[in-house]
Amino acid sequence: MELQTHGVRKFPPTSALLASSAGLGWSTLSVELRSDGAGEAPTIVPQHVEIILVVVGNREGLVRRTVAGSSQEAAPKTGAIWLSPVGVGKEITITAPIPQTMHLHLPIALFDRLKDDFNVPAAAAHSIRHAAGIGDDVIDQLARSILSELTAETSASHVYVETASLTIAARLLQKHYDSGACAPIESSTHGLDPIRLRRVLDYIAANISQEMTLESLAAIAGYSAFHFARKFTLAMGISPGRYISQKRLENAMTELTAGKLPVAEIAFNAQFSSQASFTRAFHRATGTTPKAYQRRRR
Repeated sequence: MELQTHGVRKFPPTSALLASSAGLGWSTLSVELRSDGAGEAPTIVPQHVEIILVVVGNREGLVRRTVAGSSQEAAPKTGAIWLSPVGVGKEITITAPIPQTMHLHLPIALFDRLKDDFNVPAAAAHSIRHAAGIGDDVIDQLARSILSELTAETSASHVYVETASLTIAARLLQKHYDSGACAPIESSTHGLDPIRLRRVLDYIAANISQEMTLESLAAIAGYSAFHFARKFTLAMGISPGRYISQKRLENAMTELTAGKLPVAEIAFNAQFSSQASFTRAFHRATGTTPKAYQRRRR
């Protein structure tokens, strides 16, 4: 069977690519939104931990998967999740079309970043259990939020996706690890202390027009990326990525009111890849376009 290659693995021609994170510069995971037709796929050996979320399902069909000689079968209903660890071959048969499936590929390096936060061996990415058609509200919500970033760019997509992918990897270790659940080594039930929080907020304010990563913010706070993201969210009520997006939007509104810069330059300052992306995000947040907002403020 002739295969199509998109992103990190191959798909049969019955699988159509609807959207992809390729070209977005996301380093902590790769994402594809697909429409899968009925058919069989040859043996696949994942090089990353793979999560498949059924975004729009079909209860009339079945997905059959053969892994290491054992078979799994489940209906691809909306919200159902399939998990695959690194390095174990699988064969897949789909009996009826599935309108939308989201494929998330998490690299081994992402799990390596969590070694200091969880009591896990070096081969953690190889020990995520095989699961078919399960439910997990946490993974479902995080995956759909990443899909939102894929289809509608924000000014802090990179930071948000980095945070979400680390949280998904942590969820896999806690709930879907073959050797049992892994608890975080350090408690994250409290937010950042005022001094660390002030240091991070000052850094964000001073670098709001520059690209920021979760790792750089975590280093300022003196925590791992995973624990920093959780503690920041507890302290502020929103994730680091959402906070940065809000601040960039506020700066953009100030620059639009001043009327000294063209909209394209304001979009660039807010870390958008294009004026069109900035306009769409601005409209979603305010209900109006940047130019209309600027006219009303003059």
